Amino acid sequence: MLSILLISQALAWNPAEFKKPSSTELKKKLTPIQYSVTQEDDTERPFKNEYADEKRQGIYVDIVSGEPLFSSLDKYDSGTGWPSFSKPLVAANITTKIDKSLWSERVEVRSKHADSHLGHVFDDGPKPTGKRYCMNSASLRFIPKEKLKEEGYEDFIILFK
Repeated sequence: MLSILLISQALAWNPAEFKKPSSTELKKKLTPIQYSVTQEDDTERPFKNEYADEKRQGIYVDIVSGEPLFSSLDKYDSGTGWPSFSKPLVAANITTKIDKSLWSERVEVRSKHADSHLGHVFDDGPKPTGKRYCMNSASLRFIPKEKLKEEGYEDFIILFK
């Protein structure tokens, strides 16, 4: 059932209909921290962000494109101060690359269609995946399960039944 959901996710969000806005348009649409995180690969402060303590059920989408990224069902408290997930909701909407910008090598996570910087993935997460997708709240928009249909993500309602 879940594989059918993931295949049909295009009904909820269609990448063919997405055209990334210009930098000028994004600066008008996004807050300064959202812009600096998604477009300039910045990192927001831990524990001082919108979704680290979010407990409601729903999905997280890219703040720029709306592409579905993570589910509250895979969210857990990693103690890091950033929202953390054990796996992506739609793996096809996530890309990774090696990040050597700091003192060590990390794996950066980006959204596939908007190319937004989301955060990093580490191998110290819970079973069964062992992954910790440590994301910036500023790169995400949370859609509570009660608003999934209204927001056009009705294919994901089945996850919360």
